[in-house]
Amino acid sequence: MKVKTIFLSLLCSASAFAQQAWTLQDCLDYALKHNIQVQKNRISEERGEVSLWQDKGALFPSLTFNTNQGVGYRPFTEVISVVQGDQVTSTRNNVTYQGTYGLNANVTLWNGGINYKNIKAQELQNRIANLTTEQSELNIQEQIAQLYVQIMYTKEAKKVNEMLLSTAQSQYDRGTEMMKQGQMAKADVVQLEAQLSSAQYSVVNSETQLANYKRQLKALLELDLSTPFDVSGNIPTDEQVLAVVPSAQEAYAKALETRPEIKSAELSIEAADMQLDIAKRGYYPTIGASASLGSNHTTGSSNGWGEQMKTNLNMSAGLNFSVPIFDNRRNQSNVRSAKLQQLSSKLDLQDRKNALSSTIEQYWLNANSGQQNYIAAKSRVKSQEASYELLNEQFQNGLKNTVDVLQGRDNVISAEQDMLQSKYMALLNMQLLKFYTGERIEL
Repeated sequence: MKVKTIFLSLLCSASAFAQQAWTLQDCLDYALKHNIQVQKNRISEERGEVSLWQDKGALFPSLTFNTNQGVGYRPFTEVISVVQGDQVTSTRNNVTYQGTYGLNANVTLWNGGINYKNIKAQELQNRIANLTTEQSELNIQEQIAQLYVQIMYTKEAKKVNEMLLSTAQSQYDRGTEMMKQGQMAKADVVQLEAQLSSAQYSVVNSETQLANYKRQLKALLELDLSTPFDVSGNIPTDEQVLAVVPSAQEAYAKALETRPEIKSAELSIEAADMQLDIAKRGYYPTIGASASLGSNHTTGSSNGWGEQMKTNLNMSAGLNFSVPIFDNRRNQSNVRSAKLQQLSSKLDLQDRKNALSSTIEQYWLNANSGQQNYIAAKSRVKSQEASYELLNEQFQNGLKNTVDVLQGRDNVISAEQDMLQSKYMALLNMQLLKFYTGERIEL
């Protein structure tokens, strides 16, 4: 019943999201709950807790009970005669039933502290597992933000292409009319028709790209094919696009303190040190204690079950001391492997720092160049639109030919696309730069 309730609540949650356009925060919240990779990492965390619970159990004594019930057969048993008065009684017991019972306890008193070190090592691994989950959550958020911005950019680019398609259609219609009146050559109309076809292709291509980006985002959200999906992001303002870009050095310094992949690599070095310590303790002796309690009975005896169990009751206790002398190079191999893991962990930390530095520097460069390009592209769009409007008006009045109009249209397309690309590139990279310093992504 509980599973059914949870399943229905998940369906209701997905349906509620599907009925409206998704904001970026909607996508982030939903993905953190439903993304399969994140859920798998959380399962790994729980497995680590189980392993820690098991390692702690190694500190306690073990207690086992065993029993053996069996039947014995002696085909050559001699006849036993008992004389009582004037009667002679003969017995032959070829088949007997035996039972043994034992209670055994064992405890490791000292094994070089390996059990305690194993607990510490597993605690480190659990912390690393927690950071791995956190890292997967951050990766999902970063991917969602990138796809979300791509969708917003493509939607705007599609609108631009639709506007140009409308203009191309009107130019073609006007050209056809002018050709009928003898005011335009057929070759010019053919060029206008090619412009119209190109504009139609641009719109279809934008729609295809938009659908593909939505598909990728739905995959991150674990939404199936039948779920309708759209985003509701607002067009970014100039204040958002041209906001102050954080310093790359400051962002890197904060990222070193907050990013889980760095913390995880640092903990991996501690874990490697711990494993080396554990490996060296394999050379230490082991001291253990054991105790047992047991008894047995058989039907081949003249005594009853209770008397036999009492008579055969035995108890024992003892200490055992084990010193490794020659272990087929097992301890030596463990120590050497642990030292190699130490070196590998240190290199892994440096590699992650280098990758983090490169990523932040790339985001910083993209944000700055995006802002500069946006300012230039915005000015270029205004001038190209004004020029194109003049050319189109002159074309309508028969003062300009199709070549001039087509060139003007291409200039507008190029300027519009450059402006959109630089705007969203600046916005995305600036937000990701802040994201790496521990801030939320806000679009």
